Amino acid sequence: MSLTRTLYEKDLYPEIEEAHASAFGRDCMEIAADRLAKGEIDRRTFLLAATFLGLVPATLGSGSARAAAKELVIANWGGPARDAYANILGAPFEKATGIKVVIDGTGPLPSKVKAMVDSGAVVWDICDMDTAKTLVLAKQNAIEPIDYTIVDKAKLPPKGAYEYGSASYILSYVLTYNKQKVASAPSSWKDFWDVKKFPGTRTVRKQPDGMLESVMLAAGRAKNEVYPIDLKLVVAKIRELKANLIAWSSGSQSQEMFHQGEVVMGNLWHTRATILHRESAGRLTWTWNEALLSYSMWNVPRKNPAGREAAMRFLASAQDPQQQVDLLRAMGSGPVNPAAAALVPHDLKMFDPGQPAAVAVQVAHNPFWYEEPSGRGNLTNDALAREMWLDALSG
Repeated sequence: MSLTRTLYEKDLYPEIEEAHASAFGRDCMEIAADRLAKGEIDRRTFLLAATFLGLVPATLGSGSARAAAKELVIANWGGPARDAYANILGAPFEKATGIKVVIDGTGPLPSKVKAMVDSGAVVWDICDMDTAKTLVLAKQNAIEPIDYTIVDKAKLPPKGAYEYGSASYILSYVLTYNKQKVASAPSSWKDFWDVKKFPGTRTVRKQPDGMLESVMLAAGRAKNEVYPIDLKLVVAKIRELKANLIAWSSGSQSQEMFHQGEVVMGNLWHTRATILHRESAGRLTWTWNEALLSYSMWNVPRKNPAGREAAMRFLASAQDPQQQVDLLRAMGSGPVNPAAAALVPHDLKMFDPGQPAAVAVQVAHNPFWYEEPSGRGNLTNDALAREMWLDALSG
């Protein structure tokens, strides 16, 4: 009897006794597990079957099924990153280990990770997650601690080795501007707020991520005094600029605002600033000064199907400096391995947020502040910041 037919019959005959249906379903799962081991179906088909049958596929985490699968699923945010991860990170790992690497570009939302772990039906082995979400998932006991006997701390930046996450690449938020629409090059967030010297509309993100620190700098805080963030001060400063401000909700939208001439300056992801620079032959550009330097993180969900060791081996493989330079060329994401800086070719150095000269003038993101209690009910600083930021932009 085929797996397809058993699923069909379960839908047709809901009156089957629960005990019988459970036994029957588990028998179907044994068949599916055997087919998985033989390579006749892939792991996602196996999990889909489990979902329809209302069963937790515990066998996926067992030794035989896990070993037979020979597959490592990495969840990222799709787009160019999907192919880049597959070709640059996945292919060398596959060659070295024989473990197939599959990239799932649907986006590893923390809620999905938590639900998978709680249900016992974990699909992903590794997730590409930001630092703040890493801390949240660690508190929820949803991700594994990093095994630093396999992953090399010496190949990570000093602040890139977390207990439950290891840095995968650098992302910076930078002051981007149109050289043809400003009298001189702005070099600080105080300049961003100076509408007399630099008239015109600016853009910031609709969410506070990467924005709050720039407001603190505009308010006169030194780089080493950005934290703790004064949210009341942030709201007051945003309202000062409100008449000259519009917000972006996606990277493509922030880019389009510059192309359409809607804005003269903006707080953008450095990857979008890089694209604008290249497309405009340098007319649209940015400064690293007072940019916010942050890390994306590798996370490993608890009870991941391929096993903790296989996931850690991939994380170690992805520390290769040349692979990280190749990702910089393909996606603009900055290498985290300090050894990569010297390997970056001359034509890419200006686009690399991890170059020593660029790092020296940036502000280091502090994700731990965001997870601290805000003092308002049960809200963390992050939750309160989102509430107050959206209110300041809309009010």
